[in-house]
Amino acid sequence: MITTAPHLTRRPKGLPRPRRVLRLLVASGIVASALAVAPPHPQASADARAVTTETDGKVGKDGKDGKDGADNVLTVAVSQSVDSLSPFLAQRLVSTSVHRLVYEYLTNYDAKDARPIPGLATAWTPSADKLTWTYTIRKNSTWSDGRPVTSADAAWTFNKMMTDPNAATANGSFTANFRKVTAPDPETLVIELKKPQANMTALDVPIVPKHVWEKVGDFSKFNNDKQFPVVGNGPFVLTDFKVDQYIRFRPNKTFWRGAPKFDELVFRYYKDGDAAVAALRKGEVSFVPNLTPAQAAALENAENIKVNDAPGRRFFALATNPGARARNGGRFGSGHPALLDPVVRKALFHAVDRKTIVDKVFRGHAVEGEGYIPPRFGPYFWKPDTTRRIAYDPAMAAALLDRAGYRKNSSGKRVGKDGKALDFRILCHATDPNDKAIGKYLQEWWGALGVGLKVDCLDNVSDPWLKGDYDLAFDGWSVNPDPDFVLSIHTCSALPATPRDTGATDNFICDKQFDELYAQQAVEYDATRRSALVRQMQSRLYDTGFMNVMAYPNALEAYRTDQIKSITTMPEAAGNLYGQDGYWSWWSAEPAAAGGSSSGGGGSSAAVAIGIGVSVVLVIAVGVLTSRRRRASADDRE
Repeated sequence: MITTAPHLTRRPKGLPRPRRVLRLLVASGIVASALAVAPPHPQASADARAVTTETDGKVGKDGKDGKDGADNVLTVAVSQSVDSLSPFLAQRLVSTSVHRLVYEYLTNYDAKDARPIPGLATAWTPSADKLTWTYTIRKNSTWSDGRPVTSADAAWTFNKMMTDPNAATANGSFTANFRKVTAPDPETLVIELKKPQANMTALDVPIVPKHVWEKVGDFSKFNNDKQFPVVGNGPFVLTDFKVDQYIRFRPNKTFWRGAPKFDELVFRYYKDGDAAVAALRKGEVSFVPNLTPAQAAALENAENIKVNDAPGRRFFALATNPGARARNGGRFGSGHPALLDPVVRKALFHAVDRKTIVDKVFRGHAVEGEGYIPPRFGPYFWKPDTTRRIAYDPAMAAALLDRAGYRKNSSGKRVGKDGKALDFRILCHATDPNDKAIGKYLQEWWGALGVGLKVDCLDNVSDPWLKGDYDLAFDGWSVNPDPDFVLSIHTCSALPATPRDTGATDNFICDKQFDELYAQQAVEYDATRRSALVRQMQSRLYDTGFMNVMAYPNALEAYRTDQIKSITTMPEAAGNLYGQDGYWSWWSAEPAAAGGSSSGGGGSSAAVAIGIGVSVVLVIAVGVLTSRRRRASADDRE
């Protein structure tokens, strides 16, 4: 996918991104007494000093981008470029991951089973008609510049998104149904809705400090990347950033849950995956995500390296351009008109062998794809019955193309009634080996049908994607515990307002029946009924034939056990580490070396020590999702 995402950053390629046995989130956790639970992790004593560490932006002599004086540095290799450090604009996985570390959300997801737990809010209660939600804001949260966090910060964040379209770029779907947001006192936040909203305990919106952000002028241009340290209230403080070089963090000593144990966290850029793996072997980085099966196999028996192979939260899809359009009716882009014919799309999908993709490209580290939501999210998982399944059937594909009027000429090329050959382009992420490998298979399979395919592997797929200048594209999203967001990117309201604007859409799908189902699930609090509606939405998306979900890749990642003693996966049983719905992995990570920075931050009772010899138990987790869009590389998000 192109992970752009609005939550994918431009939406497509995000990681994605299969996963395990979790209990379905009760759509909104309506019982107040059950919601006002204490955090599952013990709160450590807080250091009274605010974190205001300045950095010089220089790379340390050890090559780790570490800061002088940092005894323990946790270095994470990343390949995706930051689209924005503004939480109002960021859509890529790497960017939204940064914001989960720097800012608190009203609620968080439990690392064990993804149920909603307190974040900035310690409790929440809906009115009888579910149109008014009252949140209690915690007293023991402070901004990293020393000022207290209050309900006024949350109210300002939401109101800004409600009144400024530019501030709603990344997460506007969460506030579109808000009627009014107020802060009657420092510890009380009240959100009034126009109609019931099922994701009120899963509002994945970073709360920002009003006293800092109210000074911003144009939210469409402010990227929050010029002044450091960035003021936040999460477990880490963002202290430095260099485009496509590194993102640097220090522990927030006043974080209410306890400070992280490493002295410094660094996201270090590697455009080439093999270079990142080589750095891991040499100890220059602590952790590498998004491994290829070959890389994972090569690291399996490496000294001091642990490979984590778990069901992922991402899908890998083939998306077609349905005719890029805006809400005002304006058409744009250069999508091939033949793909507007559902028979042609179905023929192409019949010529995609998903089993071969899983076996040969992912080498078994994936599950065959069908529905939009990975099997990790059990209650929402859907697959077509055998009578509707678009299975690999080249003969059927050929017959469908014949029926659509695209017959082979004397040269074996499919041509239309106008005599033009049936040739397509597909957007491919230059840094994603899976895109390239599958592109070659598609050229082979479709070539046998007489269909031409040019694989355009680009460093930046976002620009042509946004402009509608593509025929097909490799698409992917990471799915979170509530499905609303990842579903919203296919609604008509997500289209750009005009051809000159940027919308929140994944790939310009607009279908009235899908929209009607989306509206129904959005207000359905009953978990069983809502799950049924979400499955109906996937069924409709499947039938329209604009997307073909080919696989649900596993999370393949590795870390050095001589640098990381223990770390928390999500979910607790056989979960992923990178791109979590929360901050558990990096917040809980404990240095292997004795005498590391601790500052009193107690370990999580839910933490999973994934050290040497600890095996990963494969469990299929159930959950709920909320995805974020990524478009730049295979780890786009969310």
